[in-house]
Amino acid sequence: MRKAEIKFNDHTAGWLSQDEDGFHFIYDKNYLSNDKPVAISLTLPLQENTYDSPILFPFFDGLIPEGWLLDIVEKNWKLDTRDRMGLLLTCCKDCIGAVSVIPVEGSDL
Repeated sequence: MRKAEIKFNDHTAGWLSQDEDGFHFIYDKNYLSNDKPVAISLTLPLQENTYDSPILFPFFDGLIPEGWLLDIVEKNWKLDTRDRMGLLLTCCKDCIGAVSVIPVEGSDL
């Protein structure tokens, strides 16, 4: 299983994981209990239940570099462009915008 901490403005907003059943995202309980929590995406509105998908959620897939920048990532880190979770964990620790994807130690990279 591969897992990432999803941060929104440097606060833990939730957890993204990938296993043999697909991808799963859940908002952190502490984040949901804040005064005014904000959804990280319109396609992932605030809720306590887990979101499940056979493919990487489009919001997270959109954070992955494209074009020539993806070519550089593929060559430097020897990543398969079809390994969307691997690309996300490698490239999206410091994204432009409010969301960051931090790999969880002990998860398979």
